Amino acid sequence: MRLSRGAALALGGLAAVIALGGWYWLRSEPVAVTLATVERGRIERTVANTRAGTVQACQRARIAPATGGQIERLEVREGDRVQAGQLLLVLWNEDLAAQLTLSEREHASARARADEACVLADVAAREAERLVRLRKQGVVSEENTDRAVGDATARRAACQATQATIGVGEARVAVARAALDRTILRAPFDGVVAEVNGELGEFVTPSPVGIPTPPTVDLIQTGCVYVSAPIDEVDAADVRVGMPARISLDAYPGRTFSGTVRRIAPYVVDVEKQARTVDVEVNFDDAGEPEQLLIGYSADIEIVLETRDDTLRVPTEALLEGNRVLVFDARGGVLAARAVETGIANWQLTEIARGVDAGERVVVSVAREGVTDGVAAVPEKESPAAAPSRS
Repeated sequence: MRLSRGAALALGGLAAVIALGGWYWLRSEPVAVTLATVERGRIERTVANTRAGTVQACQRARIAPATGGQIERLEVREGDRVQAGQLLLVLWNEDLAAQLTLSEREHASARARADEACVLADVAAREAERLVRLRKQGVVSEENTDRAVGDATARRAACQATQATIGVGEARVAVARAALDRTILRAPFDGVVAEVNGELGEFVTPSPVGIPTPPTVDLIQTGCVYVSAPIDEVDAADVRVGMPARISLDAYPGRTFSGTVRRIAPYVVDVEKQARTVDVEVNFDDAGEPEQLLIGYSADIEIVLETRDDTLRVPTEALLEGNRVLVFDARGGVLAARAVETGIANWQLTEIARGVDAGERVVVSVAREGVTDGVAAVPEKESPAAAPSRS
């Protein structure tokens, strides 16, 4: 049956409407994406620690008396500031003090005997010289002269012997004093007492080899701190002493401190089930900053290996596998994958040598579902990720 021209046109229109409706209902919705504008600016190649670092004191001594004993005097408390050489504590040492007194008196006695012997030796020497002169004149006998010379020689030897005992006495006094000093604990440097493990009357002992025990006094130098943090062995090869660094502390969120690499450990730390690392130490550049920092704060470091100014850059999170980015075409509203050639990079920004131009916009929300080459997209918001690196 042939349809009239009007009927055919009506059916054609209906089919077009149905096809348009199907396309409308089946079409995919544009995916929302976060964009960042490709800009020129400064970029840095950096490395950071693999695990949290720690704020350390330039000097810290966990000290105890060199010998065990009972605390007789405790001169400091936790939080006290002390100066180098200041007395911290004394163990009971009356027996050693008495031994020192005895040694000193024996030494004094030996010195007196030596003085006596040397005086007698001088008298004998003068007598021998007198008799030798008289013997030449024939006034005295040869026997008396020989006896006087021999006596003078013997007394000179006795003088030398007693002088030698003086040295022995001095050594004994030094030994007794050293034994006494082992019971006295003094501050090795200026600092603050962080911890005291012991009270009056309690016994303390030095730590045996291989058996760590709490220190009697934990002394920390104030006004000089640094950060020690582990760097992956792969990144550590590029780090040099004197390189600039940035320090961030959990205790001061949103704030960074400028620093300088002061030391790189000459060995790799190999801990089971962890990456091999190298410990790197960073000084604070501002000498006033350490005053407000506590020893033991957790800290992170970011070391600047290389810096370039006025270079094209994109957020590092915009890069896809194979050095590609998704460029947003504002006229067509679609995403287009584009290969790029990259330069130096850090966790925030990557240098682009070629592939995109300044002013173009790239997708940074690349992990979002549906974000791929050729899909329709609508900008969600402009990402601030292309801002200059933190300083």
